[in-house]
Amino acid sequence: MDDKYRVPAIERAHLILKEISLQPSQLKLIDLSRSLGINKSSMYSLLLTLENLGWVEKDTGETYRLGRELSRLGHAAVQHRDLNESFHKEASLIKLKLGESLQLARLDGNEVLYLAKEEALTPVRLASGPGMRLPAHATALGKVMLADLGDEELDRFYRVDQEPFSQLTEHSIVSLKELKQDLEQIRKQGFALDLEEAVIGFNCAAAPIRNSHGKVIAAVSCSMMLPQWQQKKQICIEEVCKLAHQLSE
Repeated sequence: MDDKYRVPAIERAHLILKEISLQPSQLKLIDLSRSLGINKSSMYSLLLTLENLGWVEKDTGETYRLGRELSRLGHAAVQHRDLNESFHKEASLIKLKLGESLQLARLDGNEVLYLAKEEALTPVRLASGPGMRLPAHATALGKVMLADLGDEELDRFYRVDQEPFSQLTEHSIVSLKELKQDLEQIRKQGFALDLEEAVIGFNCAAAPIRNSHGKVIAAVSCSMMLPQWQQKKQICIEEVCKLAHQLSE
């Protein structure tokens, strides 16, 4: 990396975390200062910041151990990697069975963030690769994850004074009332449909992935063109729901 883009404070924080991880609850400020060659004043500021962020915790003996927030971030990273790996393993089989593409995504505010895709060799393919974002209210993936939220959370993302909501097609939901009605139906049936709401000529079914506490953390979907949808709608819904269940903890 070009030196002009380096951030020394972050590099020092990394060294501190690494040192603490090797000797948890063994090192005091002075020990870290000596072993890493960082003066006590700078070390104090770094440790205080890391402690405020929850990345480290101070023991009663003034020694340090890694904090809960760092543990949570590490767990999220492992979970994300494991979920992606599990998705590709399971979805690749369903892709062959259905002959259609499957997507994995999570909710980021009021947007869907695509994480992974198993793409089938079809004549027309959807642009829905990892990193792509779409309005949650206009997609099956987004709606099935929004359905897990309460009214208070929904009202933070969508307000009546923002209506009509952005439309991807003429079939996209444009009002909070219409969205809440759709979400109520989704909660009852356990899956969501996108009937040309995101892309004209394509329908989609999505189901939620839940963690061990029952909280929705992501979702999977299968999209296909209208002629195929007429033939495969029921098996598509069944397979997507089964896949979501398999990926849930």
